[in-house]
Formats: sequence, structure tokens, C-alpha cells
Amino acid sequence: MAEPEFSATGVRIGRRLSSLTRAGQVLIRDGRLVLLTSRGREIDSAPVEDVHAIRTPFSLRRRALATVNGTGYLLTLRRQGAASVSRFLEALDRARQQVVQH
Repeated sequence: MAEPEFSATGVRIGRRLSSLTRAGQVLIRDGRLVLLTSRGREIDSAPVEDVHAIRTPFSLRRRALATVNGTGYLLTLRRQGAASVSRFLEALDRARQQVVQH
């Protein structure tokens, strides 16, 4: 398995008003986005070309909304610093470009 193009730990992952994990992990690896619980159980995953993600409007810079397999997830990337959402969105774009090139 290749090194992840993006990895963030301590991520709060929520769906609607419920929190699925307060210390989860977000990975972009081998052309897939993977959301994991704090215990490493997969919440959801999809090929990067099927994932839609945006920075949440009117929020702190550490939140993104990602739609994976038709389900919206609110990702709060607290531990990665202020530019964490930008790095996540850029890594997602790079992974999509790599998939298109192959």
C-alpha cells in the first residue's frame, strides 16, 4: 500500500447533527478518500473522482463538507492548523488529476 497523499488524525467527523467520531482519520490514498473512526473502522470511502468537497461557508477555516457516496460529512480538522482544509482540498484535487492521467 502506498503512502497516503493526505492524512489527518484527530478529525471530528459528523453527519447532520450527529458526531460519528471526535478523533477520526481522513486519508487520501491510492485514488480513494477514506474516513475512519478513532479505532480505525471505516465510516465510508469512495474513489476521489466521486467525492465532492468544499470549505464550509461562514465557518472557521478548519471545516469542510465532503459528500461521499451521496452522504454529507462535516469534517473538522482541528489538529492540522489553520491551513488544514486548504491542504485537504488541494490533495483531493491532486489525487483526481492523477486518476485522470492514468
